Amino acid sequence: MVMGPTHATSGAVAWLAAGGLMTAAVGYSQSPAEMAVYTAVCAGSALLPDLDVSGRVFRNRGGATAARVFGVVSLFLAECVEKFSLWVYQLARSKKDPRRRNGHRTFTHTIVFSILIGTLVSLLVLQFGKPVVLAVLFFTLGLAIRGLMAEWVKRHGWWVTTAGSAAVTVIAFAGLPPDGYPLLGVAVGVGCLVHLLGDLITHHGCPLLWPIPIAGRRWYMVTLPGDLAVKAGGPFERRVLLPGLTVAAFIAAAWQVPAIQDLLFSFFTESAAPEAGG
Repeated sequence: MVMGPTHATSGAVAWLAAGGLMTAAVGYSQSPAEMAVYTAVCAGSALLPDLDVSGRVFRNRGGATAARVFGVVSLFLAECVEKFSLWVYQLARSKKDPRRRNGHRTFTHTIVFSILIGTLVSLLVLQFGKPVVLAVLFFTLGLAIRGLMAEWVKRHGWWVTTAGSAAVTVIAFAGLPPDGYPLLGVAVGVGCLVHLLGDLITHHGCPLLWPIPIAGRRWYMVTLPGDLAVKAGGPFERRVLLPGLTVAAFIAAAWQVPAIQDLLFSFFTESAAPEAGG
């Protein structure tokens, strides 16, 4: 088992929670349509770094969850990303960095990549507008569907992901606000960062701070101490982490409903009133 569902769910939680905090702290709120789109994009982008795991393109097999989203098309893309990541690794490795035969958990698993991809998406949306918005929505929504409904999609095949992503993209685009989705690049970048945090708690870790040298290595794998690290696809992830994130997602989603916010604010205000009066 892989961490696809956990990554996607954590991406959704991150955007929902951040949206709630922004509303409470500075009064900036997103419309329901914007919140839904950005949450899905962030959830999908939380699988994006794993496009550096290639498979057998012409056999339509192998690769990470992200590589199997659109069949041979996404597998071919993953093959390109993996080879590019390996090239960057070899180009920038120090003498203490080990030799590698693949590019998994290298360039796409760094803060630098998260910032670059988020900035690139923002600039492309600003320059070309709706066509880029459509492309980003289609791709990241496909990743979100594949991650959040992994077992169902696995049974029915990649065409279900493609059809579902296309349908949701058309609906989302039909309700596109006049100024588009200005936070689209931010949602992509945040999703990638959430992925890194998820990999950071595993035994293998990820080169989060590249290219900053640590202990003489540019590709230093940042991770938790051995006793605290989580096994990817292990019992803790399946029985504790994923269910906990799912509950957190429902709570964060409920918090976006104004009626629930008003109810909670009223409850805490009334509870604090007698104490203040005394």
